Amino acid sequence: MSTLTRMSNNGTNNKKISLLSVRGMTVIALLSTVAVLLMFLEVPLWFAPSFYKIDFSEVPVLIGAFALGPVAGVVIEFLKIAINLFLEGSDSALVGELANFLLGCALVVPAAAIYYKGKNRKSAIIGLSIGTVVLVIVGSLLNAFLLLPFYARVYIPMETIINMGRAINPNITSVTTMVLYAVTPFNLLKGILVSLITILIYKRVSFIIKGYH
Repeated sequence: MSTLTRMSNNGTNNKKISLLSVRGMTVIALLSTVAVLLMFLEVPLWFAPSFYKIDFSEVPVLIGAFALGPVAGVVIEFLKIAINLFLEGSDSALVGELANFLLGCALVVPAAAIYYKGKNRKSAIIGLSIGTVVLVIVGSLLNAFLLLPFYARVYIPMETIINMGRAINPNITSVTTMVLYAVTPFNLLKGILVSLITILIYKRVSFIIKGYH
C-alpha cells in the first residue's frame, strides 16, 4: 500500500461521524436502548439502604460518548431517562429523573471530554477517574440538598430514612452521615465499576461503532 493510500485511509478512519446523520442517530438509538434495559438490572448494596441500588446503564452511555464525543453522551443519557420515564412513569415528580440525568452527565461528560482529546488508554483512565470524582461530589450535593429533603417532604419522614440507614450502619445518625457513609461510597463504587467495565469492553465493541464511519 502506498503512503498516499495509507494517508487517505487514515483520514477516512479519523473522520468524525455527525450526530444528526443516519449513522450517528442509529448508534445513539441502539446505545440508548441498551442503557434503558440495563436500568432494570439493579443491584442492592450491603452498606446502604434498600433504595440505593447500582445499575450499569452508564456503560453504554460512556461507550457512545467515547466513540462520538461528550455531546453524544448527554443525548444518550437524556434518551435513556426519557424512555424509562415513558415506560415506567415518575414517582418523584421528575425530581429523581432530573437527578439521575445530572449524575449520569457528571460522570460521562468529564470522562468523555478528556478521553476525546487523547483517545488512548491513559486519557481514558484519567477521564474516568475525574468523572468518578465529579460524580461523587455532585451525588453528595444532590442527595444532601435535593433528593433526601424531597423524599422526606413528600414520601418518608427524614427520621425514617435515617433509621433505615442506621439499621445498616450505626454511624448513620443524620443527613450528613447518610451522605458520608452511604451516598459517597455508593457513587464511588458505581463510578469505579462502570469505569472498569467501560475500559475492559470499549475497544472490543468500538470496531462495531467505527464500522459506521
